[in-house]
Amino acid sequence: MNLRFALKGILLGCAVGMLASCATPARPPVPIPLAIRVWPPAPNESRVAFAGYLQGPGDIGQKPSLLRSFANWITGDTGENLNLHKPFAVALDEDGNLCVTDTDTQLLCYADFAHKKWRRYEGIGKTKFSSPVAVARHNGIFYVADSELAKVFAFRDDGKSIFEISAPLKRPVGLALAGGLLYVVDAQTHSIFAFTLDGKFQFQFGKRGTGPGEFNFPTCAAPDNHGHLLVADTLNSRVQVFDLRGNFLSQFGSNGDTSGHFARPKGIAVDAAGHIYVVDAMFDNFQIFDGTGSLLLNVGEGGDQPGEFGLPHGIAIGADNRIFVADAFNHRVQIFKYLGSHESF
Repeated sequence: MNLRFALKGILLGCAVGMLASCATPARPPVPIPLAIRVWPPAPNESRVAFAGYLQGPGDIGQKPSLLRSFANWITGDTGENLNLHKPFAVALDEDGNLCVTDTDTQLLCYADFAHKKWRRYEGIGKTKFSSPVAVARHNGIFYVADSELAKVFAFRDDGKSIFEISAPLKRPVGLALAGGLLYVVDAQTHSIFAFTLDGKFQFQFGKRGTGPGEFNFPTCAAPDNHGHLLVADTLNSRVQVFDLRGNFLSQFGSNGDTSGHFARPKGIAVDAAGHIYVVDAMFDNFQIFDGTGSLLLNVGEGGDQPGEFGLPHGIAIGADNRIFVADAFNHRVQIFKYLGSHESF
């Protein structure tokens, strides 16, 4: 018996030693020196700088538990299976934490920067996500649009469902929160639906066409700080601006292959200074415009280096002017920083 207990003690000691040896700190956040790449390049004054990227839990400082580390050591798992595969949509909540939908793994990922926690949601209750393509979060509630299921889901941090919206939606592809309403971009009906934050339908605007207030497969929407809703009217190669009741105000952009034009405008966001950022999936960049739609700067090109993209889509901008862009084919979210003042670009 004594020998038996002694052997157990030796094995336990070995296990503890292995746990300690493999419980090394997870890969830290990826702080890239701001000087690595800036736009516009010198000798012009820099306005936007590359600041890093996110691929998974290690990049926000989350460390695996001792048990997980031991399991990874046994199986040879590096933990990269938790990383992003095809990030599509991004959104920031009021605390500056990041939501990312992954259309390849059919997951919603939530990066809680303050607590260094990376949470993943594969669905609500018995319903699994099929194609989560848009996300928003406010007051602890996630809103996720699934284009294949033709539904928008609202649920809490614990995964408990609050409500879901189906009809009259056909193919929801974009979400925006503004003025106490949830706006849903629907590509198949070529329109925008507005709901209360408890899921009650309010109104709809838009139809298929090329005229003011009409759409051709819109994809994304975002509010500004002046009570406007900006919509990426993708196959019309433009951005349209509405008030929060859906009344058309203005538009900018047209089809073309030079700066200031669009090929496939997708993600859209507005920074604290009122600059409008539009991601173009075909140009592999994002362009920055002033409030009137005049081009200020374009950032990025095709590739896999810092500031280069492979089919970018979603974009979100925090109160600290950090810019997050979903870089789908490079399996990452790139982070940039706006360096300019609020008064000028």
